[in-house]
Amino acid sequence: MIEPHAPAPPGTPPPWAGPARLPVRPDTGRFLVLACVFVCAACGLVYELELVALASYLIGDSVTQASVVLSVMVFAMGIGSLAAKRLRWRAAAGFGAIEALLALVGGCSAMALYAVFAWTGDWGGLWANGSRYLLVAFSLAIGLLIGAEVPLLMELIQRIRRQDAGGAVADLFAADYVGALVGGLAFPFLLLPLFGQLTGALLTGTVNAVAGGALVLGLFRGDLTRRARWLLLVANLAVLGVLATAAVLVDDFERAARHAVYGHDVRVALQTDVQEIVLTGGTEGRPLDLFLDGRLRVSGRDEHRYHEALVHPAMYGPHARVLILGGGDGLAAREVLRHPGVRRVDVVELDAEVLRLARQDPALSDLNGHVYGDPRVHVTTADAFRWLRGAGPTSSYDVVIADLPDPGITASTKLYSQEFYGLARRVLAPDGRLVVHAGPVASRPRVFWTVDTTLRAAGFRTTPYCVGGRDSGFAAGPDRTFGASRAPHDWGFVLAAPGERPPLGLDPRGPRSRTLTEGTLQADARAAEGARVGGLAASTLVHPRY
Repeated sequence: MIEPHAPAPPGTPPPWAGPARLPVRPDTGRFLVLACVFVCAACGLVYELELVALASYLIGDSVTQASVVLSVMVFAMGIGSLAAKRLRWRAAAGFGAIEALLALVGGCSAMALYAVFAWTGDWGGLWANGSRYLLVAFSLAIGLLIGAEVPLLMELIQRIRRQDAGGAVADLFAADYVGALVGGLAFPFLLLPLFGQLTGALLTGTVNAVAGGALVLGLFRGDLTRRARWLLLVANLAVLGVLATAAVLVDDFERAARHAVYGHDVRVALQTDVQEIVLTGGTEGRPLDLFLDGRLRVSGRDEHRYHEALVHPAMYGPHARVLILGGGDGLAAREVLRHPGVRRVDVVELDAEVLRLARQDPALSDLNGHVYGDPRVHVTTADAFRWLRGAGPTSSYDVVIADLPDPGITASTKLYSQEFYGLARRVLAPDGRLVVHAGPVASRPRVFWTVDTTLRAAGFRTTPYCVGGRDSGFAAGPDRTFGASRAPHDWGFVLAAPGERPPLGLDPRGPRSRTLTEGTLQADARAAEGARVGGLAASTLVHPRY
C-alpha cells in the first residue's frame, strides 16, 4: 500500500495544491488549523479512553480491554493514514466529511456499546460476545478516521503557506500531542465525574463536529464547490441533531438499559468516584441485591451463606480485635458482632457511598443489623493496601477478614498479591488468623489456588475451603458477558495463619450458624482440596497471575 515515489525538487508545489483562498491572514489561518488539530486530538483521545473505561465495566478485565482498544486503534490509524492519501486532492472536503463521521461514530459509541450489552448480553450464543465484537468494530472505525485526519491536516496547513516538511510536521504534532494531553486529563477529571460516560461521549462528538465543520466551512470554503458546502453543512447539522437528540434522551435510555440489565426493581443507582452502585429490591418482601460495577456483590437470597462461611471459621480462637478490609456493606461486621468477646471492629472501605448506603438505606441497614450504630465499630474510608502500609507494625488484630471483590477482576489484583498479604501479616497478632475470599473453586480453580499459593509465599500456613449454594440467577464473576448459565455456584475461601496451620472449625461458644456445621465445613474443605491445581506461581504487584 505504500507507494514508491521519487522526491520532488525543493520548493516545487504539488500539482493539486495551489495557495488557499482564505478569508483571514495566513498566520491567522495557520493558527486556526493548529487549534483544530488540538481540539480533534483531544476528542480522539477521549473516544479512546471512553471505550477502555466502558469496556472494562461492561466486559471486565481492564488490562485485556485496554490492550485490545489501543492495539486495534493504533493499527487502524496507520491504515487510515494510508487511505487518506487518495483524498489529498480534495483535502478540505475530505477532512470535513471525516470529522462529521468521526463525531457521529465516536459520540454514539458509548450508547451503542451499552445498548448491545443491556439488551442482547443474555441472549447466549454469538450475541453473548456482542459487546466484545462491537468494541473491536468501534476501535477500528474510530482509529481509521483519526488516522485519516493527519495527512489531510498536513495538506491544509501547507495550502496556507508552504514550508519545509519537518517544520510542518513539528507544528502539527505539537498541537496534536498537547491536545491529546488535554483530552486525557479532561476525561477522568471533568467529563466522567460531571457528565458520565454516555453524555460525555455525546458532548465530545459535538465539540468534534463543530471544530471540523467550522474549520472547513469557515476557513477553506473557497476550496469547496457550492454543492460540497451545502452537503457538508447538512451533514454536520444532521450529526449535531442526532447527538443533541441522544443527549436529551440519554437519561431515559440509561434508565431503560439499567432496567434491562437489573430488572425493573432498581431503587438506587449511583456513579461514585470509585464505581457504579445499584441497589434493587429490599421492599415489599423482595430480596435486596447490591451490584458494584455491574457485578452482584450481595444477594439477599444467599448472602448469609457467604458471610457466615467467611467470618465464623476465622473467629474460632481469640477475636477481641477484628479488622475487615472491604465489607463496607456491613454484613461481615454483622457476623463478627454476633460473637461474644468482640471489643473492637475496624472496617476499611474504599467507597464512602457504600458506607453511606449501609448506614442510611433502610433495606441495607436492616440487613446488616444497623452495625454502624454499634460503638465498637470504627470506619475508615481508604484503600486497603495503602491503609495497611500506614498501619505500622504496632497494630495487632486477632482476626483480619478480607471481604474483597473477586481476584479475577484486574482492579483487585493488588489486593490479592504477595505484598498485600505481607502487609496483612504485619498487623496480625502472633496467634491471629486471616481469612480471604478467593473466588469460586469449581469454575475458576486456577485463580483460587493462586490465592492459596500467594498466601503461602507470604509466610502463611493455609486451610482452603468452600461452600456451595450461591444463587445462580446473575453472573457475579469478573466477566458478566458469560451470562448466568456459567455463573459460579460456590464461594471459595482460604483461612491462613502466620504460625501453625489454622484448624477449620466453629467456636462452640459462638453464635449458632444457620448454614454451617463442623461436618459440612470439613466435607467442603476436602472437596476443595480435591480440585487442587499444583505448580502455580505466587501473584505479585509486578507479576499478577490472576
